[in-house]
Amino acid sequence: MDPRVHEHAEILVDWSARVEPGDNVLVSVAEDAHDLAVAVAEALGERGANLVATYDSSELSRAYLRAHDDAFEKNPAHELALIENADVYLRLGGGRNTAASVDVPGERRGAYRRSRTAIREARMNTDWVSTIHPTRSLAQQAGMSYEAYRDFVYKAILRDWESLANEMAQLKTILDKGSEAHIKKTETDLWFDISDRTAVNSAASVDYDSHNLPSGEVFTAPADVEGTVLFDVPMTVDGTRIRDVRLTFESGEVVDYAAEQGEQVIREILETDAGAKRLGELGVGMNRGIDRITDNILFDEKMGETVHLAVGRAYDACLPAGETGNQSAVHTDLITDMSSESTLSVDGEAIQRNGTFRWEDGFDDEL
Repeated sequence: MDPRVHEHAEILVDWSARVEPGDNVLVSVAEDAHDLAVAVAEALGERGANLVATYDSSELSRAYLRAHDDAFEKNPAHELALIENADVYLRLGGGRNTAASVDVPGERRGAYRRSRTAIREARMNTDWVSTIHPTRSLAQQAGMSYEAYRDFVYKAILRDWESLANEMAQLKTILDKGSEAHIKKTETDLWFDISDRTAVNSAASVDYDSHNLPSGEVFTAPADVEGTVLFDVPMTVDGTRIRDVRLTFESGEVVDYAAEQGEQVIREILETDAGAKRLGELGVGMNRGIDRITDNILFDEKMGETVHLAVGRAYDACLPAGETGNQSAVHTDLITDMSSESTLSVDGEAIQRNGTFRWEDGFDDEL
């Protein structure tokens, strides 16, 4: 086994999930994530945690959803009880076919999501972390050899997270103090109300309210949004390729949309429920260990020189005490490239220009 698999497991268990002796840990294992699951199981045993593992197969899910009608039982009690009794939930991604669900009807996917609201909330109440094991299917989706893809994945994951957390804290401080954010670039002019929000310094640890490994972003939940945006980073959503998505927001809600490719998927997402037309997240990628687009949202949204927005559910960690943010059965991220002819501003001051932050060498403050 590649020794980096064990390093990955150690970071996941210790830095990311902060597993303690006696913790009840539920591990969801994708089809080809076996090696990582073995290393995680060993780490959990060494720490005296209690392990239950489940099998997470996109091909299994496809078979179930295609055979089912749309009358899903709401929050099946046996699954809900399993998650409600877990302290930690670890999702180890890495399937065999990244397009396995492409022929599942969109209406059925939406009905299934809506039937699992309490299960999703229970999972969010654990110390949950999502990561992936590098697989040949993911390498193929990224357009890379398997060997090169493994190196890419571990460059993004096996890093000094505490040092990156300290750097990202600068942006968190700016967003926390700010009232209005603005993104300006070609075909994008978008304004966000971020007053009274708390940005998350997403440093790949639950201690930072961060739940992805790799991570490396700072995100918040806007109270409102106005304007237009072009998402020019291609990606795959629900097994379907989407490209050049354009959204227009008025009074915080999507009022118009279009896509050069995959528009039907965007329509299905926005029609999931009322909250799916509103924005749940504004995120800024800061992990420069991720240096290319790989068509995997877990990595692509963290890439330096990108900004991503999510339609749907907002995360409670960003909200004032007692306030309920946008609710939805979906949280779908879309990415825009900020590497050239772009500016991210907070309260009228440029924070990032052409992918370079104010505190970095090469920032141009004269434009």
